[in-house]
Amino acid sequence: MTEFHSGFVAIVGRPNVGKSTLLNRIVGEKIAIMSDKAQTTRNKIQGIYTTKEAQLIFIDTPGIHKPKTELGDFMVQSAYSALSEVDAILFMVSADQKRGKGDDMIMERLKKNDAPVYLIVNKIDKVHPDALLPFIEDYTSVMPFKEVIPISATEGNNFEHLMETLVAQMPEGPQYYPEDQITDHPEYFIISELVREKVLLLTRDEVPHSVAVVIESITHEPGEKMHIRAAIIVERDSQKGIIIGKGGKMLKNIGTKARQDVENLLGEKVFLELWVKVQKDWRDKKVYLQDFGYKKDID
Repeated sequence: MTEFHSGFVAIVGRPNVGKSTLLNRIVGEKIAIMSDKAQTTRNKIQGIYTTKEAQLIFIDTPGIHKPKTELGDFMVQSAYSALSEVDAILFMVSADQKRGKGDDMIMERLKKNDAPVYLIVNKIDKVHPDALLPFIEDYTSVMPFKEVIPISATEGNNFEHLMETLVAQMPEGPQYYPEDQITDHPEYFIISELVREKVLLLTRDEVPHSVAVVIESITHEPGEKMHIRAAIIVERDSQKGIIIGKGGKMLKNIGTKARQDVENLLGEKVFLELWVKVQKDWRDKKVYLQDFGYKKDID
């Protein structure tokens, strides 16, 4: 009987380099929300990749940045705590962004880690091939990497090579999750993230960072559609007005787009009921952070 290999892989990098896009490609479903706004991912999201020979559990960490609020601090701690429990680390950078202070800060931290670190250069479809070599040399001059793998998470370029490399790196181990499971997060978490993604997508810049989505209830009567009730939490009345929109149009639009994603995820029709609640300065109050699902890891 052939040996089964399994292990944990952390994906780290600055905000906006494409970590969630890669995770969604790995699991073949949308479990991580994607947006061009910073701080999209707030919790570590586990995506599970299973073949006959191996199972890899991926942890998509929040983008590492300088925290300005309790929520920001939670996100950075969450990202760093992921590094202590993995068999490989993917340090993801974007080929169309110059190396910055944030990248240097992450590399200083990675140098202290025992797990092998792979430099994943994403968005290679956005740059001229001649620009890649100097870009890679710039990073490898700062720290040694187990391997450098250029990819496009959106287009899928070099994706197979990345997965084969990671499977080969994993130690012999058990299958932690059933083969058809793609994430360890409960349904309500994924649903709340899909709603939050639509808020980020459709509203203006002053809203996103101060939005949380809390699933109040999920009920499923026999013969009826699944009924999901969710509250969108903001910090100010003005933000509430923006999310509701003129004549409730924006909230309806958010609901329609989120419902389509939720139905795709669950494979059934749902009734999604949304409303907006103001909770002043929730991002700086530990009690609200916990209520809204941002719980610090216990080391």
